[in-house]
Amino acid sequence: MIKSMTGFGKTTVEVGNKKVIIEIKSLNSKQLDLNLRMPNLYKEKEMEVRGMVKEWLDRGKVDMCIYFDNSETDKEVQINRAVVAQYFNQMLEISESLGVAPDKGELLQTVMRFPDTLQIKSEELKEEEWEQLRAGVEDALKAMNDFRIQEGKALITDIIHRVQLIQELSAQVPQFEKKRVEVIRLKLQEKLNEWTDVKNIDQNRMEQEIIYYLEKLDITEEKVRLANHCKYFMETVEKEEAPGRKIGFIAQEIGREINTMGSKANDHDIQKLVVRMKDELEKIKEQSLNVL
Repeated sequence: MIKSMTGFGKTTVEVGNKKVIIEIKSLNSKQLDLNLRMPNLYKEKEMEVRGMVKEWLDRGKVDMCIYFDNSETDKEVQINRAVVAQYFNQMLEISESLGVAPDKGELLQTVMRFPDTLQIKSEELKEEEWEQLRAGVEDALKAMNDFRIQEGKALITDIIHRVQLIQELSAQVPQFEKKRVEVIRLKLQEKLNEWTDVKNIDQNRMEQEIIYYLEKLDITEEKVRLANHCKYFMETVEKEEAPGRKIGFIAQEIGREINTMGSKANDHDIQKLVVRMKDELEKIKEQSLNVL
């Protein structure tokens, strides 16, 4: 199944008494490049989560965020009553020794800013909660995978259409070749007429040069190779599960044949077809970068 590397998946899961949101999005990349953000409570399971992402997504620049809904947190905050009482009593004693009548409300606010007045207890992850979170991560990855498949269908349909356009444009080249050959023949005849008055011409060498010149302008080989590359491209798309890299390489070979055909053509009409083929090929290359 052809997939795009662009995708998005999101799910919300109840983990213990908390509501956890899992979001995943991806763009194209040569390898798997995962940026994972998650609460400290789940850090011990980071490698397992990364392994799940690698198993599902294979390649892409992936941003994955696991976070608690609204103000929920994995930390329990408690007031350290003993420390607050000590601070408060000492501040009262100091105030009395200085003859200052303290405002107990303001004094308490001041004391609460002192160190160690709050105790933060980190919650431990229970196995049951991890299983709930793991199921949520699987759901988000499945949603991402479904998105990629849907995008991949649209992507590959467009790519195939453009390869077919290149095949159609290449098939139009032969109708201009008769005129092209006639123009080349006339040019050669003119040159030969100019050389008739020149003495001491090596006829064998001249024939060799003419043959070399004609072979240099012949585009039959390029047409055949281009047709074969396009056929191989279509077969790869049809048979491969993840053809992204491969069709990128084939597109480069298609480009070489189109460029060579253009440099050899020496004909205005064929050059126009070559330009149109190049335009379609650039779109294919751009799109194929996003194919898994």
